[in-house]
Amino acid sequence: MLFFKWIYLGFGLITSSHVCMSAGEIYTSLLNVKEAIAIERTLIDTLGTYIDHELERLEDLKRFHSRVSDLHNAVYNGSTTAMANPLIAFTLIKRLQSEWANLVYSNEASENTQALRSGFKALEASLPKMEDLQGAAKALMRLQDVYALQVGSLTRGRFQRAARGDPVDIYRPAVSVPLSGDDCFLVGKVAYELGDFYHSVPWLEESVRLFRGSGGAWRPENQGTLEDALDHLAFSHFKEGNVSYALSLSQELLHRDPMNGRVLQNVEKYETLLVQSTSLPVSQGVGMRRPNSTALRTRNTYERLCQTRGSQPKHYENQRLFCDYFTNGDPVLLLQPIRREVQSLQPYVVLYHNFITDKEAEDIKTLSEQGLRRSVVASGEKQEAADYRISKSAWLKDSASVLMGQMDRRIARLTGLNVRTPYGEYLQVVNYGIGGHYEPHFDHATSASSPVFKLKTGNRVATFMIYLSSVEAGGSTAFIYANFSVPVVKNAALFWWNLHRNGRGDEDTLHAGCPVLVGDKWVANKWIHEHGQEFRRRCALDPEE
Repeated sequence: MLFFKWIYLGFGLITSSHVCMSAGEIYTSLLNVKEAIAIERTLIDTLGTYIDHELERLEDLKRFHSRVSDLHNAVYNGSTTAMANPLIAFTLIKRLQSEWANLVYSNEASENTQALRSGFKALEASLPKMEDLQGAAKALMRLQDVYALQVGSLTRGRFQRAARGDPVDIYRPAVSVPLSGDDCFLVGKVAYELGDFYHSVPWLEESVRLFRGSGGAWRPENQGTLEDALDHLAFSHFKEGNVSYALSLSQELLHRDPMNGRVLQNVEKYETLLVQSTSLPVSQGVGMRRPNSTALRTRNTYERLCQTRGSQPKHYENQRLFCDYFTNGDPVLLLQPIRREVQSLQPYVVLYHNFITDKEAEDIKTLSEQGLRRSVVASGEKQEAADYRISKSAWLKDSASVLMGQMDRRIARLTGLNVRTPYGEYLQVVNYGIGGHYEPHFDHATSASSPVFKLKTGNRVATFMIYLSSVEAGGSTAFIYANFSVPVVKNAALFWWNLHRNGRGDEDTLHAGCPVLVGDKWVANKWIHEHGQEFRRRCALDPEE
């Protein structure tokens, strides 16, 4: 009974401190991933208690086994006079009539199992859903693509890409874990079920390799087996046109499972296809092509900028780019100027270093935690979640803290703009998830039906983005057409104009949040609208400017 009390007490602690975890959206925010660690700690304790109870039960079984074995070795193998002893005869009959039955049909094992299952069930609602597993698997495939990572290296816990045939470290984590054959199988299976055989093949190849290396041994925690991996890999190669290899894998599977009628039919089908046509590919899947994405038109540039940070500003080559201590003519900034680094002139993009303090950044993150929800994108007049934006966000109203007013005044001093509501939107805080990213997009509205116009203060004239954290690798802000990217700089703020002075959108501001390779990325966005800036950012004499 004490065990059940402990279980429900642990559940109460978990639910009270993790109210913001949404079912099926844990993967979209690193904050939720961190919270999931606490849940697993409770499950570890639950399993530990179960093991202790089971060990006690096994000790009882071992004691009974030892006692009966000793009787057979010392008494029943002796003289027949021992059998005539009524005490010995009675204990033998009693054991066979009741003790063995009590032992075999004891409820202790099922009670221990039931306690374990009850503890698990109490936490089940807070556990990751299938959507989370699929989202995490897609994140690994996204990182594989954008950073040109080798799947074989990922399975060893390394982030490497091939350079001149040799693996080169992109980032070497201080702590890493290798992936199992079952881990790789699940990633490959997610791609397989999406019909994405370009990604399923390398992950299932690794799964087969790792399962083979372990002798095909199955573990109770595994979902897949060597046979499953071979089955999915064979069909993936078939769909990619590699019929010869699909046949070879199917024959290996048939050797392990000779009575599998479906695989027998596949083998016959593949043999027939190879006989009928000698023009089919017989080596590596030459026709393997990556699936499309919303960033398809700019994908090559986008990925290059994420990998290499593009053509970073080189102030010694372009004298129009500069770094200085900026005051903007403001009395407060005259006393304490801020370090400004001009990143680009077209579009105009500047980085303000040390815009906020560590404590202010932590306070903003803390204020937003309870309000974090899956980030959405504009879809006509509506907003909806999309795979090309993986994060959670929260809006902090002016009343959330005096810190909000301080941020607004600081932004106004630097930009010279009116950022008070409704001319400036509430501060949006964003926490990126596993491989969190935002593919190329504009911050300003490109359609008259956009939700941006609901404030009735015009379009978003400017963006002020604050980096609330650092990341170990990845996560740069890439400006696609302008061909440069800005790495995450903790406590700094990035500012750019979204609109030309004539009110038209600046296409050079097409930008993206590169996938976070390693780290926990937090940013805060302040979007400033056209209205309220009439005398702060005047129209130019040239209507085309």
